Amino acid sequence: MNEPVGLLLPGRVGLVVRLTGRPSSRAAVLDAIHRYVDRLDEEPGTEAFVVSVDPTDGDVVWLYEWFRDEAAHDAHRASAPFADLMEHLPDLLAQPPGILRMDPLRVRLAPALVALSRDGGV
Repeated sequence: MNEPVGLLLPGRVGLVVRLTGRPSSRAAVLDAIHRYVDRLDEEPGTEAFVVSVDPTDGDVVWLYEWFRDEAAHDAHRASAPFADLMEHLPDLLAQPPGILRMDPLRVRLAPALVALSRDGGV
């Protein structure tokens, strides 16, 4: 029987980020973010990074990210992948990113999602 994966996450640093692209630029914003996500292995302290599209606003992309600790968050902001993202992303945005710190406390992943990730489906 597959059990859910659950972890307590003390000391983690979490961010919810709202990116509002210029009109009709969401595809370009997502392209820049996907190039960044493809390099996340260069940031070992970045433990999770979720990209979501806003279902009611075609110009908005939401990010949820968490880092192992404050040092990992600082390393993220100083990393080459983040620098590359910041070179391209600001020109695509209609306004500065909205950033809300929300440190994760606990995560639970459904067995089906864990199995899917193990099978290479994610």
